[in-house]
Amino acid sequence: MKKRNAAVAAGVLTLSTVATVANAFEFGSSGWAQKPGIVLGAAAAAPPPGLYGFDQMFTYQSKLVGPGAPVNPGGAATGVKADVFAQGLLWVPGWNFLGASYNVVGVVPFISASVGPPIDINPSGLHNMFLANELSWRLGDSGFFVKAGLGMYVPTGTLQGPAGLSNVGNPWWTFQPNLVVSYLKDGWNLTVNVFDEINTANSRTNYRSGDVLHAEFTATKTIGKWTFGPVAYYAGQITDDRSSAFYGGAINVNRYNIWAAGGMVGYDFGPASISVWGTQELSSTASGGTAGPPGIDTASITKGFSVFAQLNYRIWAPDAPASPALPRFHK
Repeated sequence: MKKRNAAVAAGVLTLSTVATVANAFEFGSSGWAQKPGIVLGAAAAAPPPGLYGFDQMFTYQSKLVGPGAPVNPGGAATGVKADVFAQGLLWVPGWNFLGASYNVVGVVPFISASVGPPIDINPSGLHNMFLANELSWRLGDSGFFVKAGLGMYVPTGTLQGPAGLSNVGNPWWTFQPNLVVSYLKDGWNLTVNVFDEINTANSRTNYRSGDVLHAEFTATKTIGKWTFGPVAYYAGQITDDRSSAFYGGAINVNRYNIWAAGGMVGYDFGPASISVWGTQELSSTASGGTAGPPGIDTASITKGFSVFAQLNYRIWAPDAPASPALPRFHK
């Protein structure tokens, strides 16, 4: 049960701002701090006390879609690609607060991205570091767990350009409250993970991007050492941006909605476990981008597929058994 429950662990594994990379500036940029899909499989239960490590890699292959997406000669869409590696640590000190188990997470991600013609950029570097504090409650023997957390993206990423957005870092803080509800019993992991991105103003331009809502869904089954099942996610901007004098008061009113589905498979080796999952974005829509030339909708968003892989392992535990049964970190 502990192995299944600890799918919580990595908190909210962070990562890329592919949409921001695609546009390279706030005006016309949809933007998110966390790539949709990276916390699939993460449950609301807490692992045993100890220090854990996790390494995650993923690739996102997509194209720009929507009424404002650039079109190349011959009608070819603009491609957007991102390859990401992240190193994370999870510490569970064994503390309890209000009946909940406490843990803290830290993640440093590296991104290499490219956007095809007619944009033609190839940024790479560190994305903003992610930190989170989380509390996990076990609701008796019902099999239900609830987790609440507050994460934040700290503006430590690689910044370039007058607005600070010509590379993969963001010159603002992003606060991320989240709520996770899981049913973990008889090998099942049925989880709904909902979180919001709340951005501060850009420290260089004073432009403030709107909130982005994420919802991620997992329905996996563990049989022996194998775990498998379907996954899905939603992401969309839910509040308006706020402009500044840097842009002469012009504002990006673009809104987008993305729905994706896929599958996950994992294997527990004992001293470490690995999970692999893939998602295909079935619907990516953007509208409202009318802040450019009058009557022209400049809205755009990415649509594509992602493949994720994550390795999880225990670094230290106060009472580590001879053959430790390690949690799976799917965040």
